[in-house]
Amino acid sequence: MSNSTASAVLTTTDLSEAVRAVRTLLGLADLAEAEVDFEAVIRSPDVLERVRHVLPDVHWWSSAGKEHGSSEGGDHPEDCLPLRVFDWGRPLDCAEPFIAALGTDPAAVRWDLNGWPAVAEAGLTHISRKWAYLTLSVNSRDLCQDELSHDHTVHVHARNRDGDQVARVRWLADRVGGRFTGRVESAPL
Repeated sequence: MSNSTASAVLTTTDLSEAVRAVRTLLGLADLAEAEVDFEAVIRSPDVLERVRHVLPDVHWWSSAGKEHGSSEGGDHPEDCLPLRVFDWGRPLDCAEPFIAALGTDPAAVRWDLNGWPAVAEAGLTHISRKWAYLTLSVNSRDLCQDELSHDHTVHVHARNRDGDQVARVRWLADRVGGRFTGRVESAPL
């Protein structure tokens, strides 16, 4: 397992604004072979039902621990609430329905991209798949859903190569009307 550096570029109480920002950034990225990963804390039966409609075979376990129920154990998730969802390698078209299903429950949706493009006028080189990610924290300001909030944060991940990480983060933030605040998290991949 490796780590990435995730930089907050936009925080907003308007989920549709955050989703628009994600769409804009996805439009800039190389999406060949891209996929999306989900982490969430599901607290209500209604949200669970909506999430299972989007991801019928979602991987989960009780927030109290796997010994209290899990998808691996064949347990009924509605009997194990609240639960943690960790689901990886899904098609990109699952992301927005998953986000819409969340209600007020916290989640992180991470797009594993094929790369960030070179931007000659900004002096930025191409960043390959290993270092190119985009995460939307929903109802949380952090990647692990520890800092619950009523807003949503878009994070970009970019490799620090030759000191161009901050320049790339600022360039990406400018594309969505955000700004790099200096808030950075280490993100396990």
